[in-house]
Amino acid sequence: MKSLADLLAEFPLLADLSEAQRATVAGCGTNVVFPDGVALFREGDDADTFFAVRRGAVALEIASPARGPLAIETLHEGDVVGWSWLFAPYRTRFDARARGEVHAIAFDGACLRGKCEADHELGYELMRRFASVLTDRLQATRMQLLDLYGAPAASG
Repeated sequence: MKSLADLLAEFPLLADLSEAQRATVAGCGTNVVFPDGVALFREGDDADTFFAVRRGAVALEIASPARGPLAIETLHEGDVVGWSWLFAPYRTRFDARARGEVHAIAFDGACLRGKCEADHELGYELMRRFASVLTDRLQATRMQLLDLYGAPAASG
């Protein structure tokens, strides 16, 4: 059976961390399973956890009073869900919902923030990597907004 540190080597975001850094990150993780439709977190919740998806899909959603939940992006095996754990005020910005059964590794954000304070090199690496995740999520949101609010087709 693989250790959590070994499993982290399978995630593109964390794969090229040093073995020692992966072991440090793994020390804050645990395996979890979510049934279909269950919220991993909701917008405005304390951002105390992020997830590395091992199997299944997770929809990132925003609430729309007029339309209900709007899926911004669907994440799959190898993706990470959640970046707000790293950035004050540590509140989630989206809803995340399991689409089918989801197997993931849950990471304690406070644990990792403490380890980043103790090891600034690890902190820099995680900040750099999660800034990239944040950029990708913003781009996905932008594309969704263009789709929703783009100019209507010309009638002719």
